[in-house]
Amino acid sequence: MTTYEDYQRATMFFDAKDYISAARILTPIVAADPSNRAAVELLGRAYFHSAQLSRAEEAFRRLVELDPGNGWAYEALARSLERQSRHDEAARHRKLAQAMGADTSTEIEVSVTAGNLA
Repeated sequence: MTTYEDYQRATMFFDAKDYISAARILTPIVAADPSNRAAVELLGRAYFHSAQLSRAEEAFRRLVELDPGNGWAYEALARSLERQSRHDEAARHRKLAQAMGADTSTEIEVSVTAGNLA
């Protein structure tokens, strides 16, 4: 399979709310090409939704490094920090996100799948 086909497969798992499987597929893609912003973003989202918050934080920090003008990345990083009860640190990133015009959200969806319980 090509990288693109693997990414599409990961997207399919993500859309099906199987975030752990999506992350398993995306991890080697990001390892092979750490500058692939789409893969880094989707990996961060998969980690976030599967409550792997330190990994989500790491991915979103990488996304901010890759694209410092991406307000959504700052918002995602802020949400990851908030879920880890690091509110003061999150506030800095949230302010940057708001300054860049990113929509802020207090609504957080967390999914647990059978894969989490195994």
